[in-house]
Amino acid sequence: MAHVSHASHPDIIKRLRRADGHLHTVIQMMQSGRPCLDLAQQLHAIEKAVAAAKKVLIHDHIDHCLAHAAEGDPTEARQAMAEFKEITKYL
Repeated sequence: MAHVSHASHPDIIKRLRRADGHLHTVIQMMQSGRPCLDLAQQLHAIEKAVAAAKKVLIHDHIDHCLAHAAEGDPTEARQAMAEFKEITKYL
């Protein structure tokens, strides 16, 4: 199945860039000797941000790519189902 850019991709990119910047800040916090509790809280926030971006990406893929393929011929529908099974391991 060919890659298609979706309307949600710019938002996902913004989320990931924000998480990337946050991660760099946490590294600086570690280097400056900030308390572990502060670091753990910030790392948790980064995890949540990345997980939210992944969720939006996967849901968008299911809504647009797989739903469209399932409406096509039976071969495309079988391929879409196989792809759906494959992508669910990332949920």
